[in-house]
Amino acid sequence: MDKIINNDHVIILAGKDKGKRGTVTGRAGVDRLVVDGINVVKKATKANPMTGAAGGIVDKSMPIHVSNVALFNAATGKADRVGFKDVDGKKVRVFKSTGEVVKA
Repeated sequence: MDKIINNDHVIILAGKDKGKRGTVTGRAGVDRLVVDGINVVKKATKANPMTGAAGGIVDKSMPIHVSNVALFNAATGKADRVGFKDVDGKKVRVFKSTGEVVKA
């Protein structure tokens, strides 16, 4: 089980988007996350008449390393670390500062 998964609300700890918040939309490998609206770059695309895609310059969210991201704790309004705990025989994610179960 990963500490940060899809649809988690995260806050960026380092880089050009430091302090911004976003939602995890996907994973790119074992240690990289794609966060909506974070690490956006301009990418030139070629037109493809077979799919009807127009060419031009588009904005694209690139992956960011998982070490530069922390889970956002809505109760405290800050970034928080994540741990694991057994609850009723199931392994669940909990916030380290408060011990509350992370709602996914």
